[in-house]
Amino acid sequence: MGPSLLLSLLLLPASLQAGSSKECNPNTDFGVNQPASLSAPEGGSTCISFSYFHCWELAKDPRLSIAVRRTDFPGEVIYNSTKRFIHKDYKNRISLDLREGQNSGTLCIRNLRKEDENRYFCRVQVETLRDGKQVWQSIPGTKLTITDAAQMTTITKGPTTTVITTTTRDMNMETVVKLALPIAVFKTAILGLVVYLWWKRSKG
Repeated sequence: MGPSLLLSLLLLPASLQAGSSKECNPNTDFGVNQPASLSAPEGGSTCISFSYFHCWELAKDPRLSIAVRRTDFPGEVIYNSTKRFIHKDYKNRISLDLREGQNSGTLCIRNLRKEDENRYFCRVQVETLRDGKQVWQSIPGTKLTITDAAQMTTITKGPTTTVITTTTRDMNMETVVKLALPIAVFKTAILGLVVYLWWKRSKG
């Protein structure tokens, strides 16, 4: 066996391994998952949960950055974790909970306003070991609907559904007392009249 043939045989396994290495497929191997839709009452709070996945080997310092866009794809950035940027419309109302070591987190918005009704997209940015900076985000995003503070709420427990109606015009205790007092006086007057007529009749 010649030296050249021997060298070829030694290099063959390495070449086969390199040729079979899996590359990232942009259609299947990375993405962001988040709920299609959410609803919350005006003045309340909501949290958009998200998780992301990818097939790249990350750099020693991946410099993970989470951003959130609104309205459409790609849309306007309203939050950026790296730049510590918060859009003026969400000042003191938005926060990110990113679990260290996990590819998931939640973005919460407090004191919801009608104008917060929008579509929100989570975007991920990382530094990879061999492919440089990679950025991807959810394309459908999450549609957030803001409901009225006073509305019908349905609570489901097993096979039984209970409907609770809440309204900002619910009667307070003072109103209940004001309504109950005249009724009690009226009933007392009727009872007194009946007793008086019975007494007068018995005397006659």
